[in-house]
Amino acid sequence: MTTSEATAPATSAPATSARLEVLAPGPLATVQDLGRPGWAHLGVPGSGAADRDSLALANRLVGNPENAAGIEATFGGLRVRVHCRAPSGAPSVMYAALTGAPCPATVDGRSVPVDAPFPLHDGQTLHLGVPDSGLRTYLAVRGGLDTPLVLGSRSTDLLSGIGPQPLRTGDRLPVCRPVLPFPAVDLAPRTAPPREFTLRVVRGPRDDWFDDASYTTLLGARWEATSRSNRIGIRLDGPALTRVRGGELPAEGMVTGALQVPPNGRPVLFLSDHPVTGGYPVIAVVDAADLPLAGQIPPGAAVRFRPTR
Repeated sequence: MTTSEATAPATSAPATSARLEVLAPGPLATVQDLGRPGWAHLGVPGSGAADRDSLALANRLVGNPENAAGIEATFGGLRVRVHCRAPSGAPSVMYAALTGAPCPATVDGRSVPVDAPFPLHDGQTLHLGVPDSGLRTYLAVRGGLDTPLVLGSRSTDLLSGIGPQPLRTGDRLPVCRPVLPFPAVDLAPRTAPPREFTLRVVRGPRDDWFDDASYTTLLGARWEATSRSNRIGIRLDGPALTRVRGGELPAEGMVTGALQVPPNGRPVLFLSDHPVTGGYPVIAVVDAADLPLAGQIPPGAAVRFRPTR
C-alpha cells in the first residue's frame, strides 16, 4: 500500500531533476526517514533510522525537515554520483551533510567534513570509508530523497519488506525541491560513538520470569554484540540469564529497546525493524533517550546496562 502525496507528511516538495546514482552500496545502505509509527496494530514495525538523532541533525544541517529521507550507510563503503542541472541545463550544485558514525569521506578524492554541510557539484562522486567508531553514517541532501511513500514513510523495513529495497549499484534516487531556507549553521560538532556502550534500562515487564540474580547479572555483565546483529535486533553474548518459569508467553506487543530473552538466556536488543509481537519474556527495556546510541553499536562492541533509577 502506498499513500498519496496528498495524505503524506509535508516533509518535502515535488522532485527536481536532481538524482543520486548509487555506484556502490557498501555492506548495507538503505533509505530512511523517522519511520512509520502508528501501524503496529496491523503488524507493521515503526522502522526508520536506527540512529534518529543523527538523521535529524543531518537534515537540519542542509535545511530539511527532520523527517526528510536520507541514506543510512552501514559500515561505510557507500559511493554515490551526483546528477544536478539547473533549468537551463547548466551544471548545478547540491548540498549534503554526513552525521552519525564518523568516517573518512571524499568527493572526487578530496576530504569533506562530517557534521557540517558541503557542496556536491554535478558529476562528482562521494565516497564513504569505514567508520572510525560506531556503525551507521547518515547522508542527507538538501531537499531530501523522493522515494515512494508507503504508509506515510519512505523508510526501508528489512523485516516486513515494506518500503524501498536496500540500495543496489545502479539505483537512481530522485531529490525533492527544498521547502525550508538554508540554515545559518556551518558546523555541529558531536562526540563520536564510544568503544564501550552504556545504555540505561527500565526493569520489566517480565522480569518475574527470571531468578533474582538474573537482573543483577544483566546490569553487572559486560555483554558483546555479536555478528548476528542487524536493524531488527542486536544479539548479545555473555552469561545466560536463568528463568524460573517454564513454557512461553502468549504473543504480546514489543517495543523498540526491548531486551527479549530467548531460551538460551542471552538477550536480544530490539532495534527499529523489530517484530511488533513476541513470545519470549522481556527482562528490561532500554530508555528511549538511549535508542539512537544503541543504533550505533557495531559487532564486537562491549555493551553494559545500568538502571534509570
